[in-house]
Amino acid sequence: MKKEIATKYAPAAIGPYSQAIETDGTLFASGQIPINPETGKIKSEDIAEQTRRVLKNIGAVLAASGRSYNDVVKTTVFLTDIGDFSTVNKIYAEYFAASYPARSCVQVAALPKNAKIEIEIIAK
Repeated sequence: MKKEIATKYAPAAIGPYSQAIETDGTLFASGQIPINPETGKIKSEDIAEQTRRVLKNIGAVLAASGRSYNDVVKTTVFLTDIGDFSTVNKIYAEYFAASYPARSCVQVAALPKNAKIEIEIIAK
């Protein structure tokens, strides 16, 4: 059985998908880009600001499911410029504590709405 998780404190889906799905005690969250849920827009082109917004959006989805960053077991980070990795890594470490989730990070050609970063998570 699967349960949809949705919150107004994270951006609404911009396509035919859910913010997150919970099944068998595991949360699978769709990738978050740096859309401000109040405006529906990306506020800044700055990778640091975009990363913080993405992680705040993830926090809102986690809270809606009764979880926190400590419950995240896997993340996948998509960057349009792998040169931003060190900046993203520093900010990421502000949200996740040891023992850190497993993580993959890849450079992609483009992301929706010209975002510079997208992060998806799996949490228990």
